[in-house]
Amino acid sequence: MPLPRSRARGHATLVAALAGGGLLAAATPALADPSPALDRFSLSVGAYGADPKFDASVGTPYGALRTGDIKPGRVTMPRITADVLLGDTQGLSFDYFRYKRDYFGGLSGGTSLGGLGTIAAFGNANVDTQVDFAKLSYKWWIGSGNTVLGLGAGAAYYRIKLGVSALAGVNGQFGTLNESSSRDAIAPLLEIGVRHAITPDLRLFADASGVWKNGGSSHGNIYNAAAGVEWFPVKNVGLVLAYNVTNIDITRDSGFADARLKIRLQGPTASLKARF
Repeated sequence: MPLPRSRARGHATLVAALAGGGLLAAATPALADPSPALDRFSLSVGAYGADPKFDASVGTPYGALRTGDIKPGRVTMPRITADVLLGDTQGLSFDYFRYKRDYFGGLSGGTSLGGLGTIAAFGNANVDTQVDFAKLSYKWWIGSGNTVLGLGAGAAYYRIKLGVSALAGVNGQFGTLNESSSRDAIAPLLEIGVRHAITPDLRLFADASGVWKNGGSSHGNIYNAAAGVEWFPVKNVGLVLAYNVTNIDITRDSGFADARLKIRLQGPTASLKARF
């Protein structure tokens, strides 16, 4: 017995909708699960506790004030990192920390410039340093099992402030000398990293990155390396412990007031990490 025309039309519409849905599902690739060593999105907030050593120099009309190699004592810095996957094997990575430290002590004098005289710095010298460092990179993750290798390229932003005040003698005259330098720049960045999942809730990682800036009034390099472990006692919240090494060597060229800052940071980082 033939179906009524309205009912037949309804069946035809239903069949067409199901067929269209099937074709759409077939044409749209399913989003596979990424490696258990990676997260779709993660955010870590913590502290970088480093034992720094730095060497700074600031130019003056008479010469350079230099600190020499000094260790101002342990410092704790805020650190924020974030990662997001775009698909299953590519993503973005972000990292930020700030180093800020004051030093009080003696400085050494520099050579004379232009026959104007030579600085002889004494005690009561104060050196203020601050470094803001942030990087953003695009990463390609190679592998799909428990171990993946990441290659990244991007850009880093840094801002360096350096100020020196000292009781100094110039050509037999004594007084307080104040000099400061501030510069920021964007530089290319390369990264490499490895992730290994012992279990989905216990993972190991190691990362290294390099920043090079040539030309311009501010140039130099910044290197970072870290290795650590992630443990998630609950599904979406965990603890990250790592050991970090950072080397900073930046020079600012600006006539007689040239400045150079070399800092070596090494120490542990402890962070809370949320993943989704």
